[in-house]
Amino acid sequence: MKNIFLIGMPSSGKSTLGKRISDTLHYRFVDTDKLIIREEGRSIAEIFAESGEEYFREAERRVLRTIKPGGSLVVSTGGGMPCFHENMAYINATGISVFLDVPVEVLVKRMLVHAQDDRPLHSHNDPELLANLRQRYMTRFPIYSQATVVLPGETTGDEILQRIGKLL
Repeated sequence: MKNIFLIGMPSSGKSTLGKRISDTLHYRFVDTDKLIIREEGRSIAEIFAESGEEYFREAERRVLRTIKPGGSLVVSTGGGMPCFHENMAYINATGISVFLDVPVEVLVKRMLVHAQDDRPLHSHNDPELLANLRQRYMTRFPIYSQATVVLPGETTGDEILQRIGKLL
């Protein structure tokens, strides 16, 4: 069965929806950030602080390439993963990509509600969080929009499952 890759901005719901989709389809759920944390033995924030973003992006590339086609996986990717090292091309070549297109204002609300400062590029204490997220979204949108399926942020889990089911 084809792998399903969920892509989108941080706090777009990739992990939450990914777990639900994997349960419904009887696929295995994989979070690439968790794979990197396990491989590195340190948090994403520590990787950024100690080794830098370029090192982290290379770790993302390396972990992504371990995911082979036909694994019956639902994969939650890091927000920037599709945008570096030809990762979007790899994702599209090895599975179905689903872009969860959530409005930036909703992303900010979610980040503030969770109040976890675990996103090195988006601190919930940043007074410019909305502007910074909006800029990052605009930069990433051309890559994200290459996804097999683009789903607006208000799409329900059931609608997402129906759309994905038609592609399997």
